[in-house]
Amino acid sequence: MKNLNLHPLKKLEIVLAGEHQAFVTDLLDRAGVKGYTIINNISGKGSHGFHAGHVTFNEDDALIMIIAAVPEELTKPILEGLAPFYDKHSGVVFVSEIQVTRVVKFKDDSSTSTEDTGK
Repeated sequence: MKNLNLHPLKKLEIVLAGEHQAFVTDLLDRAGVKGYTIINNISGKGSHGFHAGHVTFNEDDALIMIIAAVPEELTKPILEGLAPFYDKHSGVVFVSEIQVTRVVKFKDDSSTSTEDTGK
């Protein structure tokens, strides 16, 4: 069996109202994030009380979570881009350290070595 190499990245879990999805995905795209996952209609309890994950009238009213695995050097610019948004809107960003096996899926091809790509 081939030895799997683990590579450190940061995981961003961005929770916000669905109506603001385009703002965050545009920010991630402009920052150079290669991909992200969007989970719709999430539930949870925070400083504004409990929020149910079902859609009442439209998906913009529901909370979403955008999850992205990013190189450490992208973390600060993304968080700085989100700071003014969270000054005016509710939500939260969780940042954690993770490890991935296929780093080429998350980093620019020019920054990965032959070892990272498996070539």
